[in-house]
Order: sequence, then C-alpha cells, then structure tokens
Amino acid sequence: MSNEVKEPRGIRNNNPLNIRRSGDKWQGLKTLQEDREFFQFETIELGWRAAFVILCKTYYGKRGLQTIRDIVTRWAPAKENNTPAYIRHVSDYTGIGPDRDLGDPQTHPTNWLLIGYAMAVVENGKTLPPIPMLKGFSLAVGR
Repeated sequence: MSNEVKEPRGIRNNNPLNIRRSGDKWQGLKTLQEDREFFQFETIELGWRAAFVILCKTYYGKRGLQTIRDIVTRWAPAKENNTPAYIRHVSDYTGIGPDRDLGDPQTHPTNWLLIGYAMAVVENGKTLPPIPMLKGFSLAVGR
C-alpha cells in the first residue's frame, strides 16, 4: 500500500475550479482528455485563465452575476452540491458578504481574485500557490 497522498482532482487536471467538460474549446486543453467529467489543462495558469474567463467575462459580463451567492448558485447547483455551505465557505474565506456587489473585475480585481481563490479552496480542499492564479487572471482579464 502506497503512502503517497493523491493530489485533488482539480490540481491533477490543472483545473482549479473543476470546470466540467463541454463543447468549449479552451485555450491550453491537453490533447488527450482522460478525465471523463472535467477538463484537463496543459498548465495550471491556463486552468485559472479558463476559470476567470467564466467568472469575469461570462458570469459577470454576460449574465450579470455580481455576488458570491449569484456566482456560487450558478457554479455549484444544489442538485450536485451543498450550495448554501459553499456560499458560506467562500464568503467566510474572503470576508466578503454573500450578497455584496463585487464590482467590475477591471476596477475591482481583488474581489474577483479572492472569490476565485476561495472557490478553488472549496473545490480542492486545500490552498493553492497564488502566483499561477495571478497569471491566469491576467491572461483572462488582460490586466
């Protein structure tokens, strides 16, 4: 029996928010997608990029989702998750109230970085190095 601790799926897949497989053609996808449920990226930075494109451009920019409650309810629906607990964890971890407007990602990037990071902690059950997240945010939002 191995004493080796297996990394969480999102880290193994370079997909820190566990983006489910779909017809989307994300930049940096591994050619061979071996996980049947979740995308696998070449680098963690590109996984973060995809996450922030969804959060900042799709959820905020196109769907008008502006709060932790709005975002997590969409990201982690109750049919698959304990959504209230997820919202509470993200809110507690960030110190941002669940119904507070996060502001535009271009002018309030810290809020969005905090939300993304807290969601990754919930998704993976552990903290992640912040530098790849910052690089992914920059790739997604152009800052």
